[in-house]
Amino acid sequence: MNTEKTYTLRDLETTEFSGTPLAVIGHPIQHSVSPAMHNAALAKLRETDSRFIDWAYYRFDIAPEDFAQALALFHKRCFLGLNLTIPHKVQALDLIQGISPDAQSMGAVNTLVWDELGYDGFNTDGYGLSRGLELDLGVPLKDANVILLGSGGAARAAAVQCMLSDCAQLYVGNRTPERLQDLLAVLGGVSGSTPTRTFALNNLPQDLPECGVVVNATSLGLQTSDPAPIDVARLPVGWKVYDMIYNPTKTALLEQSSARALPIANGLSMLVHQGARSLELWTHSKVDADAMMNAACHSLKLPLRHD
Repeated sequence: MNTEKTYTLRDLETTEFSGTPLAVIGHPIQHSVSPAMHNAALAKLRETDSRFIDWAYYRFDIAPEDFAQALALFHKRCFLGLNLTIPHKVQALDLIQGISPDAQSMGAVNTLVWDELGYDGFNTDGYGLSRGLELDLGVPLKDANVILLGSGGAARAAAVQCMLSDCAQLYVGNRTPERLQDLLAVLGGVSGSTPTRTFALNNLPQDLPECGVVVNATSLGLQTSDPAPIDVARLPVGWKVYDMIYNPTKTALLEQSSARALPIANGLSMLVHQGARSLELWTHSKVDADAMMNAACHSLKLPLRHD
């Protein structure tokens, strides 16, 4: 089977995926380098363990209105593991049979594991984000001031991770106030003493601390024509900026932040480390994150790097 192709619901209905199939599901999904990344890690596993000889990871573009039907088909066709990205991370909660405590707190799942009765849901985004911030920007979440942009599934995971890591202050901004209330409701069930404030994206708080980190969890930046979600000129000079988007590699938010000499990083390291954790859940084996990073860089035509 071709692991570079983007498959559809129709393909899922008509095509036999032999062996042990895994997949990432999103809409849009064409930009995803997850297949290259996971298949590289599976190739490394095959070098020392024949169990993985017939494992393969695919990419599916599934619209939100087709997601419930598709998930039942993935289960029927025995896809052992699924990664979920925009816009399916929250929708899946009503369609799975079990959910891990951290994913329950985050109100979103990005990793599904096959079981006879259905799929069990997990969330590795928070882990991936914390690793990415430390590796790329030298920012541990503990005691950090964090501006989080967005309130969808990825933002929920990030917000809960901030709470669990005891960040100093959490500011959450979104275009739609109603969505912010949903995220605050999620945080209400998380133990922690982190003060939380909300704001509209076009009205960044004026009394920000001298230093901190901005984390973009909105979809603004997936298209090269997208504007930056906030006015970077209003950030104090001691702030750093992390955009969960990795393709394109430099969004308007990162371009404008770089022009102000603010340290920046995109979400590639988050993708790699959340992906490695997902693959460990499926394989019950130690996964080579360097192999995943190198494959992702190759797909994006970037210089190789090692975390």
